[in-house]
Amino acid sequence: MRGVHGRALRIDLGTGARTVLPLPPEDFAAVLGGDGLASLLLLRECPPGVDPLGPDNPFVLASSPFVGTGITTASKIAMATRSPQTGMIGDSLSSSWLAIALKRTGYDALIVVGQAPGWSVLVVDGGETRLEPAADLLGLSPDETSDALRARLGAGFRAAAIGVAGERGVRYAAVVNDGRLAGRTGPGAVLGAKRLKAIAVRGSRLPAVADPKGLAVAARQLSERSLGPETAKYREVGTAANVAFFDRMGTLPTRNFQTGSFAGAAGISGETLLQEHLADRDACAACTVGCTHHYRTTDGGPATSTRLEYETLFALGSLCGIDDPNVVLRAAALCDRLGMDAISAGSTVAWAMECGERGIDLTPWGGAPPAFGDGAALLATLDDIGARRGLGDLLAEGSRRASATVGQGSAAWAMHVTGLEMPGYDPRKLRTMALGLAVATRGACHNRSSAYEIDFSDRLDPNAAVRARAQAALEAEDNAALLDSLTICKFLRHVFVDLPSEAAELHRLVTGLPTTDADLRRAGATITTVKKRFNQRQGWTRALDTLPPRLLADDADATALTRANLDALVDAYYAVRGWSPEGLVADPGV
Repeated sequence: MRGVHGRALRIDLGTGARTVLPLPPEDFAAVLGGDGLASLLLLRECPPGVDPLGPDNPFVLASSPFVGTGITTASKIAMATRSPQTGMIGDSLSSSWLAIALKRTGYDALIVVGQAPGWSVLVVDGGETRLEPAADLLGLSPDETSDALRARLGAGFRAAAIGVAGERGVRYAAVVNDGRLAGRTGPGAVLGAKRLKAIAVRGSRLPAVADPKGLAVAARQLSERSLGPETAKYREVGTAANVAFFDRMGTLPTRNFQTGSFAGAAGISGETLLQEHLADRDACAACTVGCTHHYRTTDGGPATSTRLEYETLFALGSLCGIDDPNVVLRAAALCDRLGMDAISAGSTVAWAMECGERGIDLTPWGGAPPAFGDGAALLATLDDIGARRGLGDLLAEGSRRASATVGQGSAAWAMHVTGLEMPGYDPRKLRTMALGLAVATRGACHNRSSAYEIDFSDRLDPNAAVRARAQAALEAEDNAALLDSLTICKFLRHVFVDLPSEAAELHRLVTGLPTTDADLRRAGATITTVKKRFNQRQGWTRALDTLPPRLLADDADATALTRANLDALVDAYYAVRGWSPEGLVADPGV
């Protein structure tokens, strides 16, 4: 098989032991690479019941056969670990040069176990590895850490680093590389628990591809198509365009999901940001689309410029009742500097804001709650979370744990699935999305399923049978798994006329395997099943496949999303997956 090295490197930080693990072609045929490979290795390496913040929890980095081949956007690095937020699979991806640097080391994946004796940087320099002290890097932002390491080690190194949030064990701390966050599910907290401030990687060996000339032609054609109308929204406005659209549709989560529309939406819309705050645009590594927009503050305070996407806009904007774009920009920059997931941070702060609105006294846990719409309080609270100071120490645990600690009925407005806070889609009007969020293996996640597109389109009648909706959700989930495991950006999904067949052609050109569209469809299902199998080993039960109570109407309301019709959708989803009525997997498929 071409396009891969066929091996992973396992490093024990405590003992210093290095083990090279073979990765046969059968593994890549089953789960492709990227997110699928990271998940498969985690399934093999992670003991049942392991403490997510203990030394035995593996941290996995993985690339794919497409990384480093010239296929546009194929520069994502996949991370997997047992999540300190959910206790289930914690898989995240981000685009950066780190993926290419890892591929150049001669390994397709890196597995880190154990705990370093002191704060350290793990250096992987081709086939050599070592730990270097990192005490002087503590307190630095992830970007500052990466810059310091490149100055120390050499410009050829790329780093995955944590910020103060990861050092302090904030459960939704991110791992940051080239300014991109792999943030959801808390991988930064796992690295912090291992006393790793960063992993620095350099290499010089890429594996050969099977058909270099044919791949060059196909890659060029895909790059040209990537600049067509299917990606125009992302290039011109970015995902921030969703704010105004979702507000019109009544699906923009506002004031902790109390409503689906926001009176201040125009102030934080993509159009307003583009006209009044745009600083520049750029692109991820190996990407032709160039969707990244940086915005600057204009309020006369200390100048701030930051990358901003829809999910950050909603979480630090409408969800917290904030309509000042300058506040949102400063809050987004603060989350990046601290190294923590903006969705979980904003959602947990919104939970605290509602506690205050409902008269629940949080002073026993360190301070009075912030109020909806109070920008200064939002910024101060985020800073406290990163430092685990005062009330921030409680909120650093996430909304599920915080509400369990506070009690007083506050779990009713903790907006999470399995401990992972909700993304920026109000599912009360989006039935397929509601199912996708309820059953996603890593908790509430829009990135593991594009089911919302089904609801916004006319692909399904609003009164479609539950089995048809479940089948549509399954296909959306498997296609997302396919993209994440080939490490192709999801913004290309509409560039492909038929994703499995066109991706199969690229796979043949890279690997030399006789890959078919049926092979890739089967791999998408296998990857989802591998993740579910991992969750079962860690104590998953059907009771977790649901939505927050706030989103489920009384069963007497036949027109709304009720617990009864969500349960029917979940039943149908298990059936089309071939799982048991309780959602259990008999065979992991690998």
